[in-house]
Amino acid sequence: MFLELIGTIFAGFAIAGVVMGLNKLSGGRLPRWAAPVAAGLGMICITIISEYSWYDRTRNALPEGLAVVQEVESKALYRPWTYAAPYVDRFAAVDTASLKTNAKVPEQRLVDLYFFGRWAPVSKVPIAVNCVEHSRANLADGVEFSDDGRLIGADWIRTGADDPVVSATCDA
Repeated sequence: MFLELIGTIFAGFAIAGVVMGLNKLSGGRLPRWAAPVAAGLGMICITIISEYSWYDRTRNALPEGLAVVQEVESKALYRPWTYAAPYVDRFAAVDTASLKTNAKVPEQRLVDLYFFGRWAPVSKVPIAVNCVEHSRANLADGVEFSDDGRLIGADWIRTGADDPVVSATCDA
């Protein structure tokens, strides 16, 4: 966030410098307010470009084995252009590389689910997925494993086979 702020400020100075150079080349024909207005508009444009490109940059930087399962688009009243073209500011990804199975419970898989946000730290939630019943459960405090590997105290949520988390986990 801090580096984006610094980059935006430098972009504003650069754009103001270009307008001031154009003013000098034109013999001072541009109005005095042209440089600060151009700098402000440039900084707004750089911020918008940064917001819209964040998801693609972050998704492309994900390590092998992370599969994006959900995207959350943002619209805001103070950003009226987002109603015409919403942008992704949060998404969830399943880490198929962390997938664990148990031979005693072959239909059940354990995997990590990551949540990414534009200005938020990445959070990780371990989940269990039942590929036969098409359900999933968060492995929060209080969930234990029995001797045969089954979960005790898990809150299973029936999702269906078309749930992106279940399908990404079971297809891996």
